[in-house]
Amino acid sequence: MGEVAKKEEFLGVAKGRYIRISPQKCRLVVDLIRGKYVGEALSILKFLRKRKASKIVEKVLRSAVSNAQQKSPQVDVDNLFISRAFVDQGPSLKRFRPAPFGRAHRILKRMSHITICLEEKKGR
Repeated sequence: MGEVAKKEEFLGVAKGRYIRISPQKCRLVVDLIRGKYVGEALSILKFLRKRKASKIVEKVLRSAVSNAQQKSPQVDVDNLFISRAFVDQGPSLKRFRPAPFGRAHRILKRMSHITICLEEKKGR
């Protein structure tokens, strides 16, 4: 028989879904914080020049930290690190823009699903 895939358990998980920002732009920010400790990631996001994406990712990260504290109240926030962080593409809003000679060009307004998973690493 086939083996059943074991579901990974993370200390804190947060998902931001249907966020109106392009996944390509959001991935640039998420790639910078993947694998970092939470405090370090928050300081990176605070001083990043990509304002819209960094604010959204910071909000999801703070939610993941809060979820970790709810799940186990004795957790030390300084030991939490971002074990998984990824951005998936959501649905796109299709819009049309007038073009010359009576034509129309399609514009895709893309949405993102942001997922951040936290784990605790002892002995920092």
